[in-house]
Amino acid sequence: MKEDHVSLTAIMTAYLRAYHAMNDTPKIFDDFLAFQLIPEERRTLIEQGLAKALQIHVPESGLARSGQAAAPLRSLLQAMGLPHVLSRSRYAEDNLELAVQQGVGQYVILGAGLDTFAFRRPDLLRQVQVFEVDHPATQAFKRNRLAELKWDIPSHLHFVPVDFTKESLADALRGTSYDEQTKSFFSWLGVTMYLTRDEVFATLRSIADMAPAGSAVIFDYFVPEEDTPHMKEMREGLRKIGEPMKTTLDPSTLAVELERVGLRLHENASPSDIQERYFQSRTDGYQASNHVRFAWAVA
Repeated sequence: MKEDHVSLTAIMTAYLRAYHAMNDTPKIFDDFLAFQLIPEERRTLIEQGLAKALQIHVPESGLARSGQAAAPLRSLLQAMGLPHVLSRSRYAEDNLELAVQQGVGQYVILGAGLDTFAFRRPDLLRQVQVFEVDHPATQAFKRNRLAELKWDIPSHLHFVPVDFTKESLADALRGTSYDEQTKSFFSWLGVTMYLTRDEVFATLRSIADMAPAGSAVIFDYFVPEEDTPHMKEMREGLRKIGEPMKTTLDPSTLAVELERVGLRLHENASPSDIQERYFQSRTDGYQASNHVRFAWAVA
């Protein structure tokens, strides 16, 4: 990702959540605020690109709201990772709810992008302090958009700009009101694959070092696999927008690697686990990705 540019994958991820919230039933993850967070000119560019790929015209209401070419569009969004985006968000927030019931008082969202939790879940926000940690350029983009929308910033929400390739997570949080004595829950979605292995495990070690026993971190990761045409196309597309994939993790060795940085692997959800939990009874064709897993580790 270019140093002074907003993450394009962060904007596209929000669009995928928005499309699902407006068009799909039943909901896997209902981000009913995501659409508003994406500036109109960005939505237009995304929808023009999708329409071009589908060889259709974008209606005045916008592609996301129109339901036009529903089946082909769903297939395209499936290929772009919509089910992965929805299921990882659902997995993180379902487990956050359990953690809050068990005394967690801080929620740290690493690589927050256009996350809407602090505005969408006032029920949980009352019980936790929320720290959105993200690249300075992406966080500035989001804060500018919040100002345009005139949304009030909740007192429990704290913004923490950090470049994971240059700065320590621990150092960044220690400059805020983050309390190292309070049990915390970290979500780290859609980030590990864009960092080097050293950067991934340095961040995980920071969490282990600064979070008290009983804290947890959830992250998604890509697994090593043969370069299929789809994977090659995805890698090339990400490279072209300046956000190349750098790291995969081996699920068979992850537990040992996490132990080395001070964390214990509590769950390593496989594609079949994810399929059974979130997609088993669906009729819209959405299904779990074969090359993605969700990890839940505890301090």
